[in-house]
Amino acid sequence: MREITYVEAIREALFQKMSEDETVFLIGEDIGVYGGAFGATAGLIQQFGEERVMDTPISEAGIAGACIGAALTGFRPVGEIQFMDFVTLSMEQLVLQAAKIRFMFGGKAKVPFVLRMPGGSGTGAAAQHSESLENWFVHVPGLKVVMPSTPYDAKGLLIASIEDDNPVIFVEHKLLYKIKGPVPEEMYRVPLSKSQVVRPGKDLTIVATSIMVQRALQAAETLAQEGIEAEIIDPRTLRPLDDEPILESVVKTGKVLIVHEAVKMAGFGGEIAARIAESSAFDYLEAPIRRLGGLDIPIPYNRKLEYHAVPQVENILEEARNLAALKV
Repeated sequence: MREITYVEAIREALFQKMSEDETVFLIGEDIGVYGGAFGATAGLIQQFGEERVMDTPISEAGIAGACIGAALTGFRPVGEIQFMDFVTLSMEQLVLQAAKIRFMFGGKAKVPFVLRMPGGSGTGAAAQHSESLENWFVHVPGLKVVMPSTPYDAKGLLIASIEDDNPVIFVEHKLLYKIKGPVPEEMYRVPLSKSQVVRPGKDLTIVATSIMVQRALQAAETLAQEGIEAEIIDPRTLRPLDDEPILESVVKTGKVLIVHEAVKMAGFGGEIAARIAESSAFDYLEAPIRRLGGLDIPIPYNRKLEYHAVPQVENILEEARNLAALKV
C-alpha cells in the first residue's frame, strides 16, 4: 500500500468528500490561497473555488457560528481553527448552541459539522499556540471528540466525522502532520466509537492518545528488548469512548499506564482510570493505575523547557519499567 503523510491524508479526505457531496464546504482563516497554517487545505481552492473554500476574518466565533448555521440548513461544513488554543473564542457557539440544539429540538434539528484544529506542543510556539484542550469538549454532552494518531486514522476518521450528524471536534497534533503511513486511495471510514489495540502485549497496558501513541510505540520497542511486552491501546475517539478493549487489556495484563499530552490535572486519563476502577477489571489489577500527563504549567517558549513540559519517550519508559517491576 502507498504511504502518505498525515496532512496529505487529511487533505485527501477533504477532497474526496467535497467531490462526492456538494453540501461539504470548508471555512476558516487563511485556508484558501495560503492553504492553511499547516498546509492541510493547499490546492483545494483551485479545485473547488472560493464558494466552497471560504477564507474568513480573524474570528473563531464567526467560524463556529457559520458552521452551526450552515449545518442547520442542510450543509456539512468543515471549519478550521488555526490553533486549538483559539477555540476558546468559540466556546459559546460550541457549548451552548451546537452541543444542545439536537437535544433541545427533540431530534428534529441536526448540526452536522466538523471543527478541525491543530493542538499540542513541540513546535516552539509558546503558551498561546501549544495547548491540548480536548478534555474541555469531552465534558460536554452533544459533542464528539476525535484524536487520530496515524495517517490511516486521520483520513478514515475525518470522512466518518463529516458524515456524522453531530458536531465533531477533530484534533490533529501538529507534530503528526509530517509522519508517513499506509493509506488506501479509496474512501473508507473509521468508526467514531472504536478503540484500537495497536500493539499486543501481556505485561502491562499503555493507553495513549494522539502523539503519545507514537511515543508509546517507540517505548514499547525498547521495553520488548528488556523482556517487557506492553500492550498499547489508542482510543482514537475520546467521546464516545469505546472502553471495552481497555478493560479487556487490563484484565489480561493487570497493570495500566495512561499517557496523554494535556495537563494531568483533570485530564482524559482520569476518566479512563475511573472507568477501570468502577468496572470488574479493577479486581484484576496487580498495581495502582498510573497516569502520565503534561506538567501543571503553561507550555514554555524555551525549547528545552517545552520538551520537559509534556511526556516524552523516556518518561513513558521510566513509568512503564517502574510499573512492570511492581509485585502484588
